[in-house]
Amino acid sequence: MRVETREELKVIPAQVKLVRHERQVCACRNCQQNEERTPIVTAPMPAPAIKGSLASPSAIAHIMVQKYQYGLPLYRQEQQFAGYGVDISRQTMANWVMRGAEDYIAPLYGRMHEHLVGFDILHADETTVQVLHEPGREPETKSFMWVYRTGRYDPPIVLFDYQMTRAGSHPREFLSGFEGYLHVDGYSGYEGLPNVILACCWAHARRNFDEAQKALPTVKRSSDTAAKKGLEFCNRLFAIERDLQDLTPEERWRVRRERSRPLLDAFLAWLHDQEPKALPKSALGQAIRYCLNQWNKLQTFMQDGRLEISNNRIERAIRPFVIGRNSWLFANTPRGARASAMIYSIVETAKENGLNPFAYLCYLFERMPNMDVEDPAALDELLPYSPSLPDSCRAKR
Repeated sequence: MRVETREELKVIPAQVKLVRHERQVCACRNCQQNEERTPIVTAPMPAPAIKGSLASPSAIAHIMVQKYQYGLPLYRQEQQFAGYGVDISRQTMANWVMRGAEDYIAPLYGRMHEHLVGFDILHADETTVQVLHEPGREPETKSFMWVYRTGRYDPPIVLFDYQMTRAGSHPREFLSGFEGYLHVDGYSGYEGLPNVILACCWAHARRNFDEAQKALPTVKRSSDTAAKKGLEFCNRLFAIERDLQDLTPEERWRVRRERSRPLLDAFLAWLHDQEPKALPKSALGQAIRYCLNQWNKLQTFMQDGRLEISNNRIERAIRPFVIGRNSWLFANTPRGARASAMIYSIVETAKENGLNPFAYLCYLFERMPNMDVEDPAALDELLPYSPSLPDSCRAKR
């Protein structure tokens, strides 16, 4: 009469296999018998990812992706491998991760850095990271992971940079040679960068008024408070930006002058009117003071239609690191923190460019041991935004 069907997901657990590579070593028996010089020929074999190690390209890629994409610490991966019947210590995995980062990801990271500072619109932010064994510092001392990325209209590049402090010298050094607009959150450490125009984040300004509104007693939140009025100004600016989402940069610049400029002028007049009325240390007073202190940088987005009204693009890029940090908690050494910065950079840039991080890392660790990693042209073909990458590296949709 008919065929009735149903569908269900079947899970096939991962498998770990030991692969043995063999090659022939040949000699001329006739030369050997006649006591002549005996030529010995060894068949060619692809170079291993890490010499003298059991680490295959897929093993290194798997460990990196588990930790840096899915937040699975090495001690839990150790338990997972034990469940497969394989004894791999977390120390061994840590060594594989650092060797893979230093030998292969570091050259790509350096090349992406060269490309990043060549664009004229970037985003920047920073967050804390704990590193236990930093020279001359207590284990509880907070270090920082700085993050930089390209803008909306350039190839996506996300770079993490580990530093022990939050000093402004770090972005100044990292962005050496960069000229253009830099989206930031108002932190003073970005001030004074040569040939750089700062664009401050309206999402931070809006968040301050939202917190001021939430700080009010519940019975007052529905009334027309000053905090609510400031929040409405910010919401109207964001509403305009949503309407301009699909426009070209030139069209967006023109419409901003028509619609956003009058709103900005009205908001500034309102801020000046409210400043003497609000307690300086209150949430509302701090929200108003933030806007007035950052006003010139808050207006920067009006100068170029390619600029964005917020720094949310970099906050989305930094979120996977923050989530992963909640699982692995700390880095053991500065060397490990630098390796983590490079691996997060390659994984997040791969995701931004529509790649499957595991497949892409496997491809890198198979290709790079057998090529000249000092050749810029060869490295460019392997970058996450290179059109030369095979389809096997791309995420399935």
